[in-house]
Amino acid sequence: MLKVISDLDSHQFKGKKVLVRVDFNVSISNGYVGEDYRIRMILPTIEYLTKRGSKVILASHLGRPKGHESHYSLAPVAKRLSEIMGKTKVRFVNDCVGEIVDNKIKSMNESDILLLENLRFHKEEVSDDQVFSKHLASLADVYVNDAFSTSHRKHASTHGAAKLFDIRLAGFNLKKEVEYLSMIKENPVKPFTLVVGGVKIKDKIGALENLLPKADRVLIGGAAAYTFLKAKGIKTGISLIDDEHLPWVTKALSTFSDKIILPTDHVVASSPTDGSASVVRGDIPDNMAGFDIGNETIERYSFEVGGEGSGTVFWNGPMGLFEIGLFVNGTINIAKSMALAFWRGSTTLIGGGDTLEAMKKAGVSEGEVSHVSTGGGATLRFLAGDEMPGLRVLNQK
Repeated sequence: MLKVISDLDSHQFKGKKVLVRVDFNVSISNGYVGEDYRIRMILPTIEYLTKRGSKVILASHLGRPKGHESHYSLAPVAKRLSEIMGKTKVRFVNDCVGEIVDNKIKSMNESDILLLENLRFHKEEVSDDQVFSKHLASLADVYVNDAFSTSHRKHASTHGAAKLFDIRLAGFNLKKEVEYLSMIKENPVKPFTLVVGGVKIKDKIGALENLLPKADRVLIGGAAAYTFLKAKGIKTGISLIDDEHLPWVTKALSTFSDKIILPTDHVVASSPTDGSASVVRGDIPDNMAGFDIGNETIERYSFEVGGEGSGTVFWNGPMGLFEIGLFVNGTINIAKSMALAFWRGSTTLIGGGDTLEAMKKAGVSEGEVSHVSTGGGATLRFLAGDEMPGLRVLNQK
């Protein structure tokens, strides 16, 4: 069981410096934050700590910079967080360790918030460097991890620094992620419907091996569907195929043929940019590739997701190349069906950044699903039962 910030007596936070590992890995364009869901999800933890007189020090990465690249700066995030917080100004410091950071922290008052610069401007963050970890740990008295989406990585801020603190706690977002995903992994409310899309089968195999035996039905879409269709002997034209994992797909189809449902029609084109598309049923012509599920499949999948209003539905990965208007229909309809399932009483979970983006495109709000996971790779790794260093270190003595 994770020890959460609310498990500690409130007086133990007063005047204490608390290092909170958050995930502010958001899209930034022209100095402005795009989708800010990951920022908003951290608010309950930040506000809990500030109301108890903590000096809150936020640490995050952004992208994969090679050294100090200004377009990966977290400064726009500090500005956006300040706007969301209202009266509470979020201060920013343009490094995450060193004298400038130490001085900034010394000047903090109770309930102040300070956002450190991108952790990955230091390569030692990714290598879990011991010296860098000690520098990070020296900044605060208490460690809080509220970044589930990076907890599968053995980095300095999630592992090396964390284990140097006597008090190591989970934030509210991390707790919620673990509770929902544990339910899916261990004991999903039946009937359990799994909706799998996206491109990479490789990343989903571990999770699927755990979830396929528990699922009542599995709806496959996205590029992943064409590997499954090829394994069944259906012609897939020039659609994207994961030949390396074709044997695994063939075995999965053989073992779980009664519950795996595949597209019966497809929106196809010669390329994603040729500006035209048509719908075919069954085999895909040799010179065409599938880029979305067709209307017949949409109708079937929509009924399977939203028709009953009971049990659990987990959706990971879009149904097609939804970034292009011609191929957005399948994904939008699944998103709307997820909302319908929620309003009819199902427990609905959405995992992965692309899926969240698709939900927004469909006009479905976060309040119309039970839970939206902030983790992409971390969600799949957790469901696969893989080691999560950022979680393990919280439970260590």
